[in-house]
Amino acid sequence: MSSPERVYSYSAVLMGSPILLKLFEDNPQAASAVFRLIKQLEDLLTVNREHSQLMAVNHAAGQQPVVVSRPVFELIRRAKTVSLMENSCFNLTIGPLVKRWKIGFRGDAVPPQAEIQSLLPLTRPEQVILDPQTCAVFLTQVGMEIDLGAIAKGYIADRVRDLLLQMDIHHALINLGGNVLTLGAPQHGHQTAWGIGLQKPFAAPDALIGTIEVAGKSVVTSGVYERYFERDGKLYHHILDPKTGYPLDNELLSVTVISDDSIDGDIYTTLLYGMGVEKSLRYLTTVPHIEAIFVTRTGQVILSSQRQFRFTLQDNDYHLV
Repeated sequence: MSSPERVYSYSAVLMGSPILLKLFEDNPQAASAVFRLIKQLEDLLTVNREHSQLMAVNHAAGQQPVVVSRPVFELIRRAKTVSLMENSCFNLTIGPLVKRWKIGFRGDAVPPQAEIQSLLPLTRPEQVILDPQTCAVFLTQVGMEIDLGAIAKGYIADRVRDLLLQMDIHHALINLGGNVLTLGAPQHGHQTAWGIGLQKPFAAPDALIGTIEVAGKSVVTSGVYERYFERDGKLYHHILDPKTGYPLDNELLSVTVISDDSIDGDIYTTLLYGMGVEKSLRYLTTVPHIEAIFVTRTGQVILSSQRQFRFTLQDNDYHLV
């Protein structure tokens, strides 16, 4: 009987998160190439670097268009398309509100309602003007800001997968701090799927509701417990409603999306969180390539279907619906 292959783990801190790469060969060169690519893409897409292409677009808001690279342009175009969907809670122009709330950062506070009302006109995605010929992006009003934070990790995870496949690596796992993307199945013993933990909200990081088993899929979770603060007994989390400017308030604690591409996981966790459980389950019958797990405030774990994954409940505080 052959012994199970060893797993090699490589880690780094990038994008403000611990990044983990698991391979079945000792390949530090591949790990270095992966971390280098993540760093390059982070530099292009972040709003926290003065020299990033995104910051150049934001600085020129209300003044002139800015030409960006084709990949950055296409990502902005994809984000705008999703933002313009009917009743979409995804909004690439949410930047001014995110910056004002500072949820998850020092100085977080509940802004005065008048201030939120004054910022809402700066968060209209239709005012992002795109020129596909020149890859130019123009924000029509001074003070507008594109924020790709809700989509960048998924995009980067997909580019990492493409790089690994180019290097002829077909069995791997990459975890970009919440965006987990698997290539193939583990080459380890008799395992046919990767086991990915579903985090228990407001508990220790290693406390799990259950385990999601997938092979060759992306698993992305977005939850109210990831970034939040409390004031006067009320919790304010980072998932903002672009219509009101306040955190979304519904029955959900988290949404997990299982898909082929990690960028879809990013997009649909936001869309589905905004819809709530009932609308989401109806909507998901129209998009068969997306599956979801919903965790509610009342301790329910609701699965849209289990075509692409298997879920095992491990916590008695929750019950499977």
